[in-house]
Amino acid sequence: MAEHPAYPVGLRLAGRRVVVLGGGQVAQRRLPALIAAGADVRLVSPSATPSVEAMADAGEISWTRRPYEDGDLADAWYALIATGDVEANARASAEAEAHRVWCVRADDADAATAWTPATGHSEGVTVAVLTTRAQGRDPRHTAAIRDAVVEGLRDGTLVAPHHRTRTPGVALVGGGPGDPDLITVRGRRLLAEADVVIADRLGPRDLLAELPPHVEVIDAAKIPYGRYMAQEAINNALIEHAKQGKSVVRLKGGDPFVFGRGMEEAQALAEAGIACTVVPGISSSISVPGAAGIPVTHRGVAHEFTVVSGHVAPDDARSLVDWPALAKLRGTLVVLMGVDKIGAIARTLMDHGRPGGTPVALVQEGTTAAQRRVDATLATVADTVRAEDVRPPAVIVIGDVVEVGPRGSAQAAPESSE
Repeated sequence: MAEHPAYPVGLRLAGRRVVVLGGGQVAQRRLPALIAAGADVRLVSPSATPSVEAMADAGEISWTRRPYEDGDLADAWYALIATGDVEANARASAEAEAHRVWCVRADDADAATAWTPATGHSEGVTVAVLTTRAQGRDPRHTAAIRDAVVEGLRDGTLVAPHHRTRTPGVALVGGGPGDPDLITVRGRRLLAEADVVIADRLGPRDLLAELPPHVEVIDAAKIPYGRYMAQEAINNALIEHAKQGKSVVRLKGGDPFVFGRGMEEAQALAEAGIACTVVPGISSSISVPGAAGIPVTHRGVAHEFTVVSGHVAPDDARSLVDWPALAKLRGTLVVLMGVDKIGAIARTLMDHGRPGGTPVALVQEGTTAAQRRVDATLATVADTVRAEDVRPPAVIVIGDVVEVGPRGSAQAAPESSE
């Protein structure tokens, strides 16, 4: 048997009995897939890991709390043998052979009648990789191949352009804070499948260079007639291209719904009867401070953080932010789009009780090669921004967390374990 390669096949186990012997780490790794397949899983083991026990408690599997006994594989379609008792494993394997039950042995692959492949999933496709005996069935080798194939399917590099999965409609994709590696897997896959990409200036622009030449890229930052008309023009472009049966990606910086006007676009598409998919993105409000070594919360320092838009000054009648209330909070304040208004913001916070010595950090071009961090206090930040020529886009972090970490000196106070 060992001289012949395994015959690959997909087992349809829904409603069929699967017996798992042993409740340790092997079972913990394999049980979720068996449960997802709808199998009637029977675990036989005197003990189990906490995760496996939780599956039994939730009713996802049935658990017989004892060692293996002859007859446990009766009526099974498939068996996974993973106990620490070699003799019991051999007896169970013999029973499986006698009853023609396909059997995986975690302790001795050569004695098994089935092998578990390294598996991965990508949008309705399951990738299962088995290596031959000549390759030693090295699990690291199979896992590496699986990962490469799944990644290729997810980012579109393994799909020829004329065989792409084209889904007419619009995807609002949050591209993250700027680093192209920080877009989600789903966002990158949809980008690879797009016919048209309408991109923001703050999106991960490096990804546009990877698009095939036939993909139309529209620079949303250059649509004319001002900010209001620009948004209207973006909405119209999304609708127009989608109605032509094209797959359209609206590539936005950060998350579409964090000061990204994503809902305005989703509403316009809904009114036009256009299918819309929303793909959340990593918000710069958390990721950019993190990339600069600043945690927005920290034990004993800050138990909450608030994210606000600073594009409207505190004394502007259009402002919807309760700045006096924010000044009274003890946690972290993260200000987006506030570089040119930071002087007025700082004065307002200090006027309503926030100490002038409160640490402030400005992180410009966060997560990109041009990232830089400038530190100040509420009392000095306006002058510091001018002196250091800090320019948008920059995330502003206000609070004691600025001094936590390699560049800071704050020490977390002891906290109750309750």
